[in-house]
Amino acid sequence: SGQKVCYGAFKRSCYKLAYFQDLSRRVGFQEARQACEIDGGALLSLESEAEQQLIENMLQNLTKSGSGISDGDFWIGLWRSGDGMATSSACPDLYQWADGSTSPFRNWYTDEPSCGSEACVVMYHQPTANPGLGGPYLYQWNDDRCNMKH
Repeated sequence: SGQKVCYGAFKRSCYKLAYFQDLSRRVGFQEARQACEIDGGALLSLESEAEQQLIENMLQNLTKSGSGISDGDFWIGLWRSGDGMATSSACPDLYQWADGSTSPFRNWYTDEPSCGSEACVVMYHQPTANPGLGGPYLYQWNDDRCNMKH
């Protein structure tokens, strides 16, 4: 399900994409986070436009390889704890990286984060969805309920 790919240029030089076509194998945010940590890694922190682009290219390669990859968003390591004022205008500033990174880089989809009960973040990957106001639902970020399965 996950192939590890290593590059030299970034601070974290190895990445692993885990994609499950079988919906029953998809997991919530905390389970995904634990799976990465058990594997010796961490849920992905995206710290720059260049790193975002690298991941987009990896996903495009995965799609091209004819592996049958279809719609399914990917958890990334951005989330906010439940203590913050989820409905205030400060909400977007409450998101933090699970691995402790302090990078301010964000790639939110238009009108995201919507906050409220949605506190964990996915990278959109819905190639078959009709585009919305912010364009296709591909690679931008969206906050989602942490118990959703991705």
